[in-house]
Amino acid sequence: MILYLYHCSWMQFDYRIPTVGLETCGAGTESPLQMNGLPISVYAPETVGCVVVDGEGRCAAATSTGGLINKMTGRIGDSPIIGSGTYACNISGVSCTGEGEAIIRGTLAREVGAVMEYKGLGLQEAVDFVIKHRLDEGKAGLVAVSNTGEVACGFNCNGMFRALATEDGFVEVEIW
Repeated sequence: MILYLYHCSWMQFDYRIPTVGLETCGAGTESPLQMNGLPISVYAPETVGCVVVDGEGRCAAATSTGGLINKMTGRIGDSPIIGSGTYACNISGVSCTGEGEAIIRGTLAREVGAVMEYKGLGLQEAVDFVIKHRLDEGKAGLVAVSNTGEVACGFNCNGMFRALATEDGFVEVEIW
């Protein structure tokens, strides 16, 4: 079972839109896909995550961040930090996206497996608990898979692009 995560969006100043150089980032090309009145190519460098479980119940997670356009010098991507934004153990695999500082403070990815183990919650219950109780004022989302193949996601922002594919050919894509 494979679950892909793209990015979580929320209402705030959109730091991803370059203030100069739109012509060099693909914004000048014709595109039927628009977001906030700009071609979707402006938003291309976003977080991408993947969580999987194999036939023997082994979970894995991976997270890659595209970073921020116009980011401060020296700032590193925070979603891929192990334990905070990406984590896998013998119970679950989790990949997060959103405001990295909030993800780090709550160690969201690790917390899902911990809550499942210590509170005895199922995957979706653990995801809901972590989003509600471990995520402070930041906006974020996550996708998760359990060692039994259960899939869950949660977010506290306007929407999160995500997709699910199973080995038997089932495919699902969602935004809201």
